[in-house]
Formats: sequence, C-alpha cells, structure tokens
Amino acid sequence: MVRKTAGAPQPAGRFSKGYIGRFAPSPTGDLHLGSLLAAVGSYLDARHHGGQWLLRIEDLDTPRVVPGSTDRILRTLEAFGLHWDGEVTYQSRRTSLYLAALEQLRAGGHTFECSCSRRELGQELGPGEDTGYPGTCRAGPTRSGVPTATRFRCADDSVVLFDDRVQGPQHFEQRQLGDFVVKRKDGIIAYQLAVVVDDRAQHVSQVVRGADLLPSTGWQIALQWALGSPPPTYAHLPLVVEQSREKLGKSRHSVPVEPALAATCLTTVLRLLRQAPPAELERDTPARLLAWAARNWSVKPFAGVRSVMACDTPRAKKLGRTLNMD
Repeated sequence: MVRKTAGAPQPAGRFSKGYIGRFAPSPTGDLHLGSLLAAVGSYLDARHHGGQWLLRIEDLDTPRVVPGSTDRILRTLEAFGLHWDGEVTYQSRRTSLYLAALEQLRAGGHTFECSCSRRELGQELGPGEDTGYPGTCRAGPTRSGVPTATRFRCADDSVVLFDDRVQGPQHFEQRQLGDFVVKRKDGIIAYQLAVVVDDRAQHVSQVVRGADLLPSTGWQIALQWALGSPPPTYAHLPLVVEQSREKLGKSRHSVPVEPALAATCLTTVLRLLRQAPPAELERDTPARLLAWAARNWSVKPFAGVRSVMACDTPRAKKLGRTLNMD
C-alpha cells in the first residue's frame, strides 16, 4: 500500500495573520535578472498579504562563496526598494541547529552513511546538487577508511503530494528520486537539510521561489515530516532562461542588475510576471512601482508557467528586453 506524505497547503489567496515569507540568496555572485525576479515575486506576495519578508543569506557552501558578494546583494536589494523585516540571517552562524536536526534524524533511523563517490555514481554535478541514488550503501558503507556522506533514507512506499500555488498539484515518489545527501563528505551540511531547519526555526509559512527548486520540494517535505514539522505552502515562480533554454544564472551572459537601472529592471520583472504597471509608472521610483505592484499582485496570470525567456545578449538583459513566456 502506498503511504502518501502530503503537504498541508492553504488555498491560494487565503492566509492566516501569521504569513511569513523569505528570500534566501546564496552569495556566489551578484543578483542578476533571474534572482531579482525571485526576490521581487517573494517580496510582493508577502506585502500583498500583509506578511513579513525575511532575508536569509545561504552561505554554508563556503568553497563557493564569493568575497564581497553578500554586501553587494544587500546593497542591491536596498537600492531596488526591497526592504526586509528584522535582522539578516546567515546560515554560516547556525551550524548548531543543523547538527541538532541531523542527530534527530539519525536517532529516528532516517539516515545512513554513504562512501560512494560521484564518479562511482556517474554523477557530474555541482556542489550541493543531487540526483537519484541506487541505494548502494543502505546496509552500510561499501568502502572503509574513506570519508562518508550522510544520506536521508527515503521510504520505499512514500509519495509526497502537495499543491503548488503557481505550478498546481505535484507528485513525487521518493524512492524514484533516491536517498539524498544531508551532510557532505567535507562535513558541510547540505542545502536540503539547512533550508528545512531554517524555515522551521523562522516559522516560514509561505515559500515563494524559482521553479528550478521545485524538484527539491519533495525531499524537503519528507525531511519536514521526519523532523515533526508541518510544511509551508509553496509557490514556484517562472525561471528566467536564455533562448537556448539555459538557466540565466548559469549562463556566461548573466550580468548583474544595475541599481542605476532599478525602475527599468523592476518594470521588466513585473512584465515577466504578467503584472505590467501603468505606463506612467515605468520610469518612477522603485518605491512607487513596488507599492503599485503589491496592491495589484496576483499569481494567476502566470499560473503553470515554468520559464520565461530573456534575450540572449548582456545588453538586452540589462535593459530587460523580453521575448516570450512558456
């Protein structure tokens, strides 16, 4: 019999007084058009519903952190009028919380140690990424005397179901996705566990982020239930891509957004999200643009849209020219 592990989403448009959202960039570079879209979408959703908008810097993956990137991200958000509530949270200062959660998972029998290398698994992935795992070390590490990663043991009969506010009903078979890493061989806590612990600790009720993270949501909900935490509601925004369909943030053409072009960039993002402002506001201040957008915000115009396409030149991205949406 299939055991269904379902999220507990609230119907879109109906939120409690405890709405808490967040934006959680990684300081691996400056904000570009794609990350600005995620920031603006999460900000507007929070403000439209009278909620809080928290800022979390996901700087656990220290080998990938670019010096000075955090400060530039903060300055850019402020220049664009995206003002957060409360203090900035830094994952690098919260290791004790992640280790406590990891111990809770171990005590509950939810983890195992894995000695497999990426080469053995045929994985050519970047740091922090994962894919389906064949269960090689489920009964114990197959090699001794080597560093091990800690993996979350997905239940064989577990199906995660949840209703995404933008992308609609979602279905994830955990064993098909595979047991995923929660602590890397180098000792760094993996993204999947850290983000779940942070969302729980900060009482995040609404996660609004890019559609590239939609596949991770099944793993994160499984972790939330293993840790005894109800999942938040999810809304996955369209991803900005090149004409080649490559994610903008990974493109060699990706360029930082410029505070001097704040009104133009914000107008571009709003158009990508089908929230086109009146013509008289297109060259107005970020504060007035965002105030209009927060009052008129709706996810319905881009419901089911997974990606939006930007012109394949740096200059076009700076000016925010857009081709189409899928």
